[in-house]
Amino acid sequence: MGLKKEANANVNPTHVAVDRKRHLNVVFIGHVDAGKSTAGGQILFLSGQVDDRTIQKYEKEAKDKSRESWYMAYIMDTNEEERAKGKTVEVGRAHFETETTRFTILDAPGHKSYIPNMISGASQADIGVLVRMVTFCHWTPWEFMNSISGFRKCTLIFDLAILKVISARKGEFETGYERGGQTREHVQLAKTLGVSKLLVVVNKMDDPTVVWSKERYDDIQSKMIPFLKSSQYNVKKDVQFLPISGLLGSNMKTRVEERVCAWWDGPCLFEALDAVEVPPRDPEGPLRMPIIDKFKDLGTVVMGKTESGSICEGDSLLMMPNKAVVKVPALFCDEDRVRYADPGENVRVRLSGIEEENILSGFVLCSVANPIPAVTEFVAQLQILELLDNAIFTAGYKAVLHIRAIVEECEIVELMQQIDLKKKKPMKKTPLFVKNGAIVLCRVQVNNLICIEKFSDFPQLGRFTLRSEGKTVAVGKVTTLPTVANNA
Repeated sequence: MGLKKEANANVNPTHVAVDRKRHLNVVFIGHVDAGKSTAGGQILFLSGQVDDRTIQKYEKEAKDKSRESWYMAYIMDTNEEERAKGKTVEVGRAHFETETTRFTILDAPGHKSYIPNMISGASQADIGVLVRMVTFCHWTPWEFMNSISGFRKCTLIFDLAILKVISARKGEFETGYERGGQTREHVQLAKTLGVSKLLVVVNKMDDPTVVWSKERYDDIQSKMIPFLKSSQYNVKKDVQFLPISGLLGSNMKTRVEERVCAWWDGPCLFEALDAVEVPPRDPEGPLRMPIIDKFKDLGTVVMGKTESGSICEGDSLLMMPNKAVVKVPALFCDEDRVRYADPGENVRVRLSGIEEENILSGFVLCSVANPIPAVTEFVAQLQILELLDNAIFTAGYKAVLHIRAIVEECEIVELMQQIDLKKKKPMKKTPLFVKNGAIVLCRVQVNNLICIEKFSDFPQLGRFTLRSEGKTVAVGKVTTLPTVANNA
């Protein structure tokens, strides 16, 4: 449950009113120029978070830059570099509400140059919205595939991943798609990193080359469905498609008018978001809050999402892996000071007992009685996606491990078992190496202590990806931790 704003955050509150609205986190992810920032800005405008005067100001700024169609994006893209280039560079965050749900939205960079700003986020998504742009554009297949490869960062603190992907002109998207590029990487990562449901939003339906064409919409849907099925999505149960215009706001807060689009009789975007089920969360479980950022503000402040358990003002907690005992003098949810936060909330926690320089992204704030394991070695089940040319996946293979906000060089020190894909059982013979598509049980080693959990215990903290030279080569889940982990 969420928490309402306190009347005076500077006065120690004696109680806090509980907001009965459920809470979901939404992230906009995808290809540069897909309209992520524009759609995010439109959502804030339609939900009353931005007034007409502000919109008029942004319209004038955009017109002065000869970028008239960018004005809605200015709501999310706030710095001059972003506005000048028309590209999101930093991750923007905002909040809006519907009648039943309180949402936190994040607008993340889509351009390949800003992939480092995105990687730490994707692993926290529970549900995904895959947004497709239908317009015919002039990107080459290789520009298309490379530009969308930054999917992973933005869902680090989010339940609902919104992925916006440009579709190239006829033949270009198809070529990039058939070659397996980053489209495949996005969807596979979404599934691996816990995005169990997808809302596929087809954007820019108002474009003159499309004009709400049912044929174009159906064409995109027909190309996506087989691939989503191959990525282990139950399309009938876990995937929903709908068309929108992010620039005009069509089919977003209210359903698109029949005179504009006579063939669409489904929900609008707000209705679809409201219909999303809140992922199960355990307020009584041991606290697990991975750190995604830290700064100084009247002390040390950390940011993250509570994956399990609850945080209260005055709590004594443990920062792992450096085992520092800390106190919680103040707690903030959205922009409001609160007394406690339940799982699923994005929070800022002011800490005493630790300095900012002693905290790194990927550290985990946890309960003293039940700390998270900190290890340098673990056993994992890996699915090999696509190795680099001439690479052999064997003992000694090195890559970069991404698990939530953690980025660590790792080495495969032992291949233990290969899984027979047909029988779904381990093969008798121990493999010396494996190829693309293989599923293998292996021992992974990193140089520094990292905080992880077994996938069976905490799925959110037991999923990871392996990347090499800017490409995802494998996805995996932690199956076994050392008997004596460094958590005492």
